[in-house]
Amino acid sequence: MRILFGLLATLLVMSACQTPDANGEYADRMNQEHADDTPISSAATAGTDTLDVTGEDVVYATVNGTEVTGYLVRPDNVEGPLPGVIVIQEWWGLNDNIRAMAEKIAALGYTALAVDLYNGQVATTPEEASRFMGEAMENQAALTQNVTQAYAYLTGEHDALKVGSIGWCFGGGWSLRTAIALPEELDAAVIYYGQLDTDPEHLEPLQMPILGLFGQDDAGIPEEQVLEFATVLDELGKDADITIYPNADHAFANPSGGRYNEEAAEDAWSRVVAFFAANLN
Repeated sequence: MRILFGLLATLLVMSACQTPDANGEYADRMNQEHADDTPISSAATAGTDTLDVTGEDVVYATVNGTEVTGYLVRPDNVEGPLPGVIVIQEWWGLNDNIRAMAEKIAALGYTALAVDLYNGQVATTPEEASRFMGEAMENQAALTQNVTQAYAYLTGEHDALKVGSIGWCFGGGWSLRTAIALPEELDAAVIYYGQLDTDPEHLEPLQMPILGLFGQDDAGIPEEQVLEFATVLDELGKDADITIYPNADHAFANPSGGRYNEEAAEDAWSRVVAFFAANLN
């Protein structure tokens, strides 16, 4: 496993021994990280309106008797089954930014399904996002059904022979949880600064490669927790590539709140492109 981080990171390895934070503590940290944010589009999604892709809203799951609608995107003029990617929202919900990211992923040659974990709600303020995320986290069994049915939809309705997951912030944590829920089925998982699970019993069954992308200055997902996550995966012999970008904060891949770090965001995206190409094609 390869781990990249700042010069001081190695000093934290020995002290990284805490378990993942309780959901309430995690929610409080996300509130602090996003206090001044607005859900504006990421620079990484610029120009998606010129991509040769077609998107549509589809029902991909039924959870607790309620149909769930996501955004499905495929490249134009491509016949036959393609690898699939489950695209998981930030804490804002399934907004235009996440739809654009699904389009950008589809343009690489994938069937991308942007899932909805907020029952159709999309936040426009941090207060709304905090409330929606809190409501969603109260029923994590429903969220697990949501993402596992997304996998079943891609493999069943679109004949995807391989499926990966990707998520940012709240969705980064749920990209990992998707992997934990589908330890042998999922073929690749990308985690952008998401809540981590460092319990070896939860991580030991994972069979897919993992790409983790984090910011060294992220107080919401502390560096020591990322290092513990990387250490546990390494000790378990997992195929994981964990990068911690120096001078990058939470949400470094999205300019909301002034945290956008162009250098880190572009490098992270290049890693995502290569990672999916190596493990899904």
